[in-house]
Amino acid sequence: MQRPFTVLDGGLSTVLEDAGHNLRHELWTARLITQQPEALVEAHRAFVTAGAEVIITSSYQASVGGFEAAGLSRAKAEAALRSTTRLAREAVADATAVVAASVGPFGATLANGSEYHGRYGIDHNDLRDFHRSRLELLIDSAPDLLAIETIPTVAEARALGEALDGLDAPPIWFAFTCGDGGHTAGGDRIEDAITVASGIPGVAAVGVNCTSPEHIGELLRRASTVTDLPLLAYANGGQVWNSALGVWEGPPVAANDRAVVGEWLDAGARIVGGCCGVGAAGIAGLRAWRDGLPT
Repeated sequence: MQRPFTVLDGGLSTVLEDAGHNLRHELWTARLITQQPEALVEAHRAFVTAGAEVIITSSYQASVGGFEAAGLSRAKAEAALRSTTRLAREAVADATAVVAASVGPFGATLANGSEYHGRYGIDHNDLRDFHRSRLELLIDSAPDLLAIETIPTVAEARALGEALDGLDAPPIWFAFTCGDGGHTAGGDRIEDAITVASGIPGVAAVGVNCTSPEHIGELLRRASTVTDLPLLAYANGGQVWNSALGVWEGPPVAANDRAVVGEWLDAGARIVGGCCGVGAAGIAGLRAWRDGLPT
């Protein structure tokens, strides 16, 4: 097992819900960007205090169109999207953590659970153009990294690759959401997905996120057969998303379990964190374990 590894943060929505915020809204966590930005700063800060070395912004489900539908002008909607990097930086303050701008799938902005299958009903060019316009705004906000995450299909990965072409982006990581040990949530072979993502200029790490911990070891092993890039893994809590009710269902799994994470490290993971269902305590435990490992 190679050590150490970089510690990511966990599920932003989990920390916000634990603090009593109601996220049942089409904008999900992005609603707080304009209505309660201080709540996002505090949530990010909880992960900084827990020892996360990378803080992911609240832009996952944010889009100009979504903000406009909520009543903002285009100028204010664009400013709100850019502000997500500033809010994360405010939480980081003097800590050594870096800020990764979250670039979620198109389906996340629809608030209908379609990011877990990738069937959006739009053509390739529209998908590319959506990502292009949002990427331009997020890159303009000057994050340290771009975290392209929870991507369900190879088709969307290709659209993102085209959208990034010619942009002056910071280093990028690319993570797919998966439904089993061999396929993305949209049904593509993980080997094919990782091959496409690894070939996008500027991508510095690839892997999986928002996936049940039980599948990640096998997914990383498969990924390692088609790329030499560092692998990353940030699992959800092992529950199943009920899009009709807007809740996670089933018993949680300890996504920072030492035996489980050890398997990920053996499979090649060098960047590890949590996703939905993994709060600040889980990341604190992960960081404490990491810091106690021999180098």
